[in-house]
Amino acid sequence: MIVAYHSLTGNVRRFAERTAFPSVQITPGLRVEEPFVLVTPTVGFGRVPDQVAAFLAGSGRHMIAVAASGNRNFSSAYAAAGDHISGYYGVPLLLRFELAGTDEDVRKFNEAVTALFRAISN
Repeated sequence: MIVAYHSLTGNVRRFAERTAFPSVQITPGLRVEEPFVLVTPTVGFGRVPDQVAAFLAGSGRHMIAVAASGNRNFSSAYAAAGDHISGYYGVPLLLRFELAGTDEDVRKFNEAVTALFRAISN
């Protein structure tokens, strides 16, 4: 199980690197053929980044969950990319976090991913 992430400003990269799991940055053409958790920013007013949408078109069937970063200043659009992806792919939204997340956010993410991976492995 890995964490696949997309980062525009470095915030999501910093979050992903602090988790307890191996991570890979989403680049054009990347395919992931094993279970992964997606960590994505939200762009515009609640949109999924184009590069994330393109990645999911090829690898989304292996996604087991999503976490999303955002900025609380955007109110209802805060981390909304996670809601969109969760609904479209039918995977749980594990966490919404602001910017690069806090240590508590990372702890919650690690616990949620560990529990989810245990559940699907049994």
